[in-house]
Amino acid sequence: MWEPDPAWHLVPGGTGMSTVGVWRTQREGSPLVVKRLAVPGPDDPPELSMPHHFAYWRREADVAISRVVENTPGLQARVLDVDEDDEGITLTREWVEDAALNGLYVAHALGRFAGADLGRSRWLAVDQLRDRLTRVERRGGWPTLARTTVADVADRLWSRRETLVQELDALPQVPQHGDPAAANLPGREGDEVIAIDWATLGHGPVGADLGLFLQNAREEAEPLLDAYLMGLPDGLATREEVTLGLRVSAAYTSLSRAEWALARVAGGQGALAGKYRHPAVAPYLRALQRQFPLIEELL
Repeated sequence: MWEPDPAWHLVPGGTGMSTVGVWRTQREGSPLVVKRLAVPGPDDPPELSMPHHFAYWRREADVAISRVVENTPGLQARVLDVDEDDEGITLTREWVEDAALNGLYVAHALGRFAGADLGRSRWLAVDQLRDRLTRVERRGGWPTLARTTVADVADRLWSRRETLVQELDALPQVPQHGDPAAANLPGREGDEVIAIDWATLGHGPVGADLGLFLQNAREEAEPLLDAYLMGLPDGLATREEVTLGLRVSAAYTSLSRAEWALARVAGGQGALAGKYRHPAVAPYLRALQRQFPLIEELL
Protein backbone atom coordinates (compact mmCIF):
# COMPACT_ATOMS: atom_id res chain seq x y z
CA MET A 1 0.00 0.00 0.00
CA TRP A 2 1.34 3.43 -0.99
CA GLU A 3 2.10 5.83 1.86
CA PRO A 4 3.74 9.28 1.91
CA ASP A 5 7.23 9.64 3.29
CA PRO A 6 7.01 10.68 6.97
CA ALA A 7 9.53 13.45 6.25
CA TRP A 8 7.21 15.15 3.76
CA HIS A 9 5.19 18.17 4.87
CA LEU A 10 1.50 18.11 3.91
CA VAL A 11 0.32 21.17 1.97
CA PRO A 12 -3.14 22.27 3.25
CA GLY A 13 -6.02 22.04 0.80
CA GLY A 14 -4.25 19.64 -1.54
CA THR A 15 -6.95 16.98 -1.75
CA GLY A 16 -9.70 16.36 -4.30
CA MET A 17 -11.73 13.65 -5.96
CA SER A 18 -8.60 11.93 -7.32
CA THR A 19 -5.90 13.73 -5.34
CA VAL A 20 -4.82 11.91 -2.19
CA GLY A 21 -2.63 14.80 -1.08
CA VAL A 22 0.13 17.27 -1.88
CA TRP A 23 3.36 17.46 0.09
CA ARG A 24 6.44 19.66 0.15
CA THR A 25 9.87 18.07 0.44
CA GLN A 26 13.39 18.54 -0.89
CA ARG A 27 16.07 16.71 -2.84
CA GLU A 28 19.72 17.69 -2.52
CA GLY A 29 18.65 20.99 -1.01
CA SER A 30 16.17 21.86 -3.78
CA PRO A 31 12.50 22.26 -2.71
CA LEU A 32 10.06 19.88 -4.40
CA VAL A 33 6.34 19.18 -4.44
CA VAL A 34 4.93 15.65 -4.47
CA LYS A 35 1.35 15.02 -5.56
CA ARG A 36 -0.42 11.67 -5.30
CA LEU A 37 -3.30 10.66 -7.59
CA ALA A 38 -5.46 7.62 -6.81
CA VAL A 39 -6.94 5.17 -9.31
CA PRO A 40 -10.76 5.52 -9.22
CA GLY A 41 -12.59 2.84 -7.27
CA PRO A 42 -15.90 1.12 -8.09
CA ASP A 43 -17.86 3.64 -5.97
CA ASP A 44 -16.28 6.73 -7.53
CA PRO A 45 -18.14 8.86 -10.13
CA PRO A 46 -17.81 7.40 -13.64
CA GLU A 47 -16.53 10.67 -15.09
CA LEU A 48 -13.21 10.14 -13.30
CA SER A 49 -12.51 7.45 -15.89
CA MET A 50 -13.72 9.44 -18.93
CA PRO A 51 -10.66 10.87 -20.78
CA HIS A 52 -12.43 13.95 -22.20
CA HIS A 53 -14.22 14.89 -18.96
CA PHE A 54 -12.72 17.72 -16.89
CA ALA A 55 -12.58 15.39 -13.86
CA TYR A 56 -10.51 12.65 -15.58
CA TRP A 57 -8.31 11.32 -12.80
CA ARG A 58 -4.93 10.92 -14.53
CA ARG A 59 -4.83 13.90 -16.89
CA GLU A 60 -2.14 15.73 -14.92
CA ALA A 61 0.13 12.69 -15.25
CA ASP A 62 -0.56 12.44 -18.98
CA VAL A 63 0.31 16.13 -19.35
CA ALA A 64 3.62 15.52 -17.59
CA ILE A 65 4.48 12.36 -19.55
CA SER A 66 3.68 13.97 -22.91
CA ARG A 67 5.54 17.21 -22.04
CA VAL A 68 2.92 18.92 -24.19
CA VAL A 69 3.09 22.19 -22.21
CA GLU A 70 6.79 22.23 -21.47
CA ASN A 71 7.54 24.84 -24.17
CA THR A 72 4.16 26.36 -24.99
CA PRO A 73 3.76 30.15 -25.32
CA GLY A 74 2.31 31.98 -22.34
CA LEU A 75 1.96 29.12 -19.86
CA GLN A 76 4.38 26.27 -19.21
CA ALA A 77 4.78 23.34 -16.80
CA ARG A 78 7.78 21.92 -14.95
CA VAL A 79 7.43 18.26 -13.84
CA LEU A 80 10.43 16.11 -12.89
CA ASP A 81 9.14 12.58 -12.24
CA VAL A 82 6.04 10.48 -12.86
CA ASP A 83 5.88 7.15 -11.00
CA GLU A 84 2.95 4.78 -11.58
CA ASP A 85 1.83 1.75 -9.57
CA ASP A 86 -1.34 -0.32 -9.20
CA GLU A 87 -2.90 2.15 -6.75
CA GLY A 88 -2.16 5.42 -8.51
CA ILE A 89 0.43 7.89 -9.72
CA THR A 90 3.00 10.02 -7.88
CA LEU A 91 4.04 13.30 -9.51
CA THR A 92 7.14 15.22 -8.45
CA ARG A 93 7.84 18.79 -9.58
CA GLU A 94 10.00 21.70 -8.59
CA TRP A 95 8.59 24.09 -6.02
CA VAL A 96 7.44 27.21 -7.89
CA GLU A 97 8.10 30.41 -5.97
CA ASP A 98 5.32 32.97 -6.00
CA ALA A 99 6.34 35.81 -8.32
CA ALA A 100 3.28 37.93 -7.37
CA LEU A 101 2.39 38.32 -11.04
CA ASN A 102 0.31 41.26 -12.19
CA GLY A 103 -3.13 40.24 -13.46
CA LEU A 104 -2.60 42.03 -16.77
CA TYR A 105 0.59 40.05 -17.31
CA VAL A 106 -1.29 36.80 -16.62
CA ALA A 107 -4.15 37.77 -18.95
CA HIS A 108 -1.63 38.47 -21.72
CA ALA A 109 -0.06 35.06 -21.07
CA LEU A 110 -3.47 33.36 -21.26
CA GLY A 111 -4.03 35.00 -24.64
CA ARG A 112 -0.66 33.75 -25.89
CA PHE A 113 -1.40 30.27 -24.57
CA ALA A 114 -4.65 30.24 -26.56
CA GLY A 115 -2.47 30.15 -29.67
CA ALA A 116 -0.52 27.04 -28.59
CA ASP A 117 -0.68 23.67 -30.36
CA LEU A 118 -1.58 20.89 -27.92
CA GLY A 119 -2.32 18.27 -30.54
CA ARG A 120 -5.41 16.09 -30.21
CA SER A 121 -4.62 13.62 -27.45
CA ARG A 122 -7.69 11.71 -26.28
CA TRP A 123 -7.15 12.81 -22.67
CA LEU A 124 -7.43 16.55 -23.33
CA ALA A 125 -10.59 17.96 -21.71
CA VAL A 126 -13.43 19.32 -23.84
CA ASP A 127 -16.90 20.72 -23.07
CA GLN A 128 -15.80 21.75 -19.59
CA LEU A 129 -18.53 24.29 -18.90
CA ARG A 130 -21.25 21.97 -20.24
CA ASP A 131 -19.99 19.10 -18.06
CA ARG A 132 -19.78 21.35 -15.00
CA LEU A 133 -23.34 22.56 -15.54
CA THR A 134 -24.48 18.95 -16.00
CA ARG A 135 -22.97 18.17 -12.59
CA VAL A 136 -24.79 21.20 -11.11
CA GLU A 137 -28.02 20.04 -12.76
CA ARG A 138 -27.71 16.60 -11.14
CA ARG A 139 -27.51 18.40 -7.79
CA GLY A 140 -30.72 20.31 -8.48
CA GLY A 141 -29.46 23.46 -10.17
CA TRP A 142 -29.21 26.67 -8.11
CA PRO A 143 -31.99 26.25 -5.49
CA THR A 144 -30.20 28.23 -2.78
CA LEU A 145 -29.73 31.23 -5.07
CA ALA A 146 -33.51 31.11 -5.59
CA ARG A 147 -33.81 32.26 -1.97
CA THR A 148 -31.66 35.34 -2.51
CA THR A 149 -31.98 38.72 -4.19
CA VAL A 150 -30.39 37.32 -7.36
CA ALA A 151 -33.19 34.75 -7.76
CA ASP A 152 -34.64 36.26 -10.95
CA VAL A 153 -31.24 36.68 -12.59
CA ALA A 154 -30.19 33.15 -11.63
CA ASP A 155 -33.45 31.66 -12.91
CA ARG A 156 -33.15 33.45 -16.24
CA LEU A 157 -29.55 32.41 -16.80
CA TRP A 158 -30.24 28.83 -15.70
CA SER A 159 -33.06 28.56 -18.24
CA ARG A 160 -30.77 29.92 -20.98
CA ARG A 161 -27.76 27.73 -20.17
CA GLU A 162 -28.06 25.37 -23.14
CA THR A 163 -28.52 28.23 -25.62
CA LEU A 164 -25.47 30.07 -24.33
CA VAL A 165 -23.32 26.94 -24.18
CA GLN A 166 -24.22 26.25 -27.81
CA GLU A 167 -23.07 29.78 -28.64
CA LEU A 168 -19.75 28.94 -26.99
CA ASP A 169 -19.52 25.81 -29.14
CA ALA A 170 -19.54 28.05 -32.21
CA LEU A 171 -16.56 30.10 -31.00
CA PRO A 172 -12.95 29.25 -31.91
CA GLN A 173 -11.85 26.37 -29.66
CA VAL A 174 -8.42 27.04 -28.20
CA PRO A 175 -6.07 25.55 -25.59
CA GLN A 176 -7.15 26.31 -22.05
CA HIS A 177 -5.60 25.59 -18.67
CA GLY A 178 -9.08 25.03 -17.26
CA ASP A 179 -8.33 26.25 -13.72
CA PRO A 180 -6.30 29.47 -14.09
CA ALA A 181 -6.71 30.75 -10.54
CA ALA A 182 -3.89 32.99 -9.41
CA ALA A 183 -2.69 30.23 -7.05
CA ASN A 184 -2.18 27.96 -10.06
CA LEU A 185 -0.19 30.59 -11.97
CA PRO A 186 2.49 31.46 -9.44
CA GLY A 187 5.82 31.59 -11.23
CA ARG A 188 7.67 33.24 -14.07
CA GLU A 189 10.60 32.16 -16.19
CA GLY A 190 11.64 34.63 -18.86
CA ASP A 191 8.47 35.75 -20.61
CA GLU A 192 6.45 32.68 -19.62
CA VAL A 193 4.18 32.02 -16.65
CA ILE A 194 5.02 28.78 -14.85
CA ALA A 195 1.69 27.19 -14.02
CA ILE A 196 0.76 24.26 -11.80
CA ASP A 197 -2.25 21.92 -11.47
CA TRP A 198 -2.81 20.94 -15.09
CA ALA A 199 -5.60 18.48 -14.27
CA THR A 200 -8.13 20.27 -16.52
CA LEU A 201 -5.95 21.04 -19.53
CA GLY A 202 -7.82 20.87 -22.82
CA HIS A 203 -9.62 22.89 -25.47
CA GLY A 204 -12.45 25.33 -24.94
CA PRO A 205 -14.03 28.52 -26.27
CA VAL A 206 -11.71 31.47 -26.68
CA GLY A 207 -11.93 33.78 -23.65
CA ALA A 208 -13.20 31.08 -21.27
CA ASP A 209 -9.93 30.84 -19.33
CA LEU A 210 -10.02 34.60 -18.86
CA GLY A 211 -13.53 34.35 -17.41
CA LEU A 212 -12.23 31.83 -14.88
CA PHE A 213 -9.21 33.96 -14.00
CA LEU A 214 -11.51 36.95 -13.48
CA GLN A 215 -13.18 35.25 -10.50
CA ASN A 216 -10.40 36.28 -8.12
CA ALA A 217 -8.47 38.84 -10.12
CA ARG A 218 -7.76 42.26 -8.62
CA GLU A 219 -8.20 43.98 -11.98
CA GLU A 220 -11.49 44.72 -13.73
CA ALA A 221 -12.70 42.81 -16.76
CA GLU A 222 -12.04 45.45 -19.44
CA PRO A 223 -8.28 45.92 -18.94
CA LEU A 224 -7.86 42.15 -18.56
CA LEU A 225 -9.72 41.66 -21.84
CA ASP A 226 -7.44 44.17 -23.56
CA ALA A 227 -4.34 42.38 -22.25
CA TYR A 228 -5.69 38.98 -23.36
CA LEU A 229 -6.37 40.31 -26.85
CA MET A 230 -2.84 41.73 -27.06
CA GLY A 231 -1.47 38.24 -26.40
CA LEU A 232 -3.88 36.44 -28.72
CA PRO A 233 -2.36 35.57 -32.12
CA ASP A 234 -3.64 37.70 -34.99
CA GLY A 235 -6.71 36.33 -36.74
CA LEU A 236 -7.51 33.69 -34.11
CA ALA A 237 -10.66 35.39 -32.81
CA THR A 238 -12.42 38.74 -32.78
CA ARG A 239 -12.92 40.95 -29.74
CA GLU A 240 -16.64 40.10 -29.83
CA GLU A 241 -15.91 36.36 -29.75
CA VAL A 242 -13.48 36.67 -26.84
CA THR A 243 -15.95 38.87 -24.95
CA LEU A 244 -18.71 36.28 -25.31
CA GLY A 245 -16.44 33.50 -24.05
CA LEU A 246 -15.38 35.68 -21.13
CA ARG A 247 -18.92 36.70 -20.17
CA VAL A 248 -20.51 33.24 -20.26
CA SER A 249 -17.61 31.57 -18.47
CA ALA A 250 -17.49 34.26 -15.75
CA ALA A 251 -21.27 34.36 -15.23
CA TYR A 252 -21.94 30.63 -14.88
CA THR A 253 -18.80 30.02 -12.86
CA SER A 254 -19.54 32.77 -10.33
CA LEU A 255 -23.19 31.74 -9.93
CA SER A 256 -22.35 28.05 -9.52
CA ARG A 257 -19.65 28.79 -6.96
CA ALA A 258 -21.97 31.10 -5.01
CA GLU A 259 -24.64 28.37 -4.97
CA TRP A 260 -22.11 25.83 -3.72
CA ALA A 261 -20.89 28.11 -0.95
CA LEU A 262 -24.37 29.13 0.21
CA ALA A 263 -25.71 25.57 0.13
CA ARG A 264 -23.05 24.47 2.61
CA VAL A 265 -24.32 26.87 5.29
CA ALA A 266 -28.00 27.12 4.36
CA GLY A 267 -29.06 24.27 6.63
CA GLY A 268 -27.88 25.94 9.82
CA GLN A 269 -29.99 28.01 12.17
CA GLY A 270 -30.98 31.53 11.21
CA ALA A 271 -31.99 33.33 8.04
CA LEU A 272 -29.95 32.73 4.91
CA ALA A 273 -29.25 36.46 4.51
CA GLY A 274 -27.56 36.46 7.88
CA LYS A 275 -24.95 34.04 6.56
CA TYR A 276 -23.74 36.17 3.66
CA ARG A 277 -20.77 37.34 5.71
CA HIS A 278 -19.75 33.85 6.74
CA PRO A 279 -16.02 33.45 5.89
CA ALA A 280 -16.80 30.39 3.77
CA VAL A 281 -19.41 32.33 1.78
CA ALA A 282 -18.39 36.00 1.58
CA PRO A 283 -15.53 35.60 -0.95
CA TYR A 284 -17.83 33.84 -3.42
CA LEU A 285 -20.54 36.46 -3.05
CA ARG A 286 -18.01 39.26 -3.57
CA ALA A 287 -16.80 37.50 -6.72
CA LEU A 288 -20.40 37.18 -7.93
CA GLN A 289 -21.04 40.85 -7.22
CA ARG A 290 -18.02 41.81 -9.33
CA GLN A 291 -19.35 39.76 -12.26
CA PHE A 292 -22.73 41.48 -12.31
CA PRO A 293 -21.87 43.93 -15.13
CA LEU A 294 -20.97 40.93 -17.31
CA ILE A 295 -24.10 39.06 -16.23
CA GLU A 296 -26.31 42.04 -17.05
CA GLU A 297 -24.76 42.23 -20.51
CA LEU A 298 -25.74 38.58 -21.10
CA LEU A 299 -29.31 39.33 -20.07
